[in-house]
Amino acid sequence: MNEPQWLSQSRSLSTAEVSDALDFFNLPGSAFGVRPIAGPSKLFGQAFTVRFAAIDHSQPGTVGDFIDRLEPGSVAVMDNGGRLDCTVWGGILSQLAAQKRISGTVVNGVCRDTAEADEAGYPLYACGKFMRTGKDRVQVEAYEQPVMLGDVRVCQGDLVIGDADGVVVVPRLRMQEVLTKALETRVIEAQILEAALAGMPLAEARKKYGYHTLQRSATTLAA
Repeated sequence: MNEPQWLSQSRSLSTAEVSDALDFFNLPGSAFGVRPIAGPSKLFGQAFTVRFAAIDHSQPGTVGDFIDRLEPGSVAVMDNGGRLDCTVWGGILSQLAAQKRISGTVVNGVCRDTAEADEAGYPLYACGKFMRTGKDRVQVEAYEQPVMLGDVRVCQGDLVIGDADGVVVVPRLRMQEVLTKALETRVIEAQILEAALAGMPLAEARKKYGYHTLQRSATTLAA
């Protein structure tokens, strides 16, 4: 099925452009502390969420075989509570995800085997990298339930966008209005740049096209 034009056009948006649009609607979404670790610094897709918890030694679980649940084009969002002492994503998963055409992985925590993600050309974002396994340290607590990514709540199906500057999350039910606003703002910023390059003072160009209120919410403007 062909995707709508606004969504196709939005695939080229930067995280900065989307972050400004989120600000306009007073929505959180910029995942603090999450950055590109390996593979291409670009991802775009809807979240498949996995939440981990500390191992329950009375009823131990596993770090999960969730890779088989993901659809091509989705983004694996792994919430390990921001733990930096053990990982929930490694080389086998990166290679399988690349083969399955998963868009990328984002970890609220650390990842490992980054050379394998690089070799597979697989986008991998996290709070850092560390070699120690999560096996017998953490276990899957829930699939397809709300998770945290940095300081941002992520629900199943939310849109996750990543580039060299980090990761932003757009709520599934607000995707069209947020992305449309980001596309409109891109046009205005291009006009400002064109005017400034043509010789107009930057302050004048910004005033002419309303630069300083581009991401200011409608509620704030009305007040």
